[in-house]
Amino acid sequence: MSGLLPSLTSKELIKILQSIGFEFYRQTGSHRIYVKDNLQVIVPFHNKDIKKGTLYQIIKGTGLSIDEFKKYL
Repeated sequence: MSGLLPSLTSKELIKILQSIGFEFYRQTGSHRIYVKDNLQVIVPFHNKDIKKGTLYQIIKGTGLSIDEFKKYL
């Protein structure tokens, strides 16, 4: 499953999350929390690509399928 995921930086992922309606809620250390309705995703904010497993969990947390998420790339 993770082989289907693109490589994204935190900034690229945040732009996508904001385009689908997620808003910045707060930050704890290097982790930013974004919310939309009753959904919440935690994005590690580092200067490197997000690990595939982490990206998969974030996508899962948005309520979108991987294919739906890829439409926003």
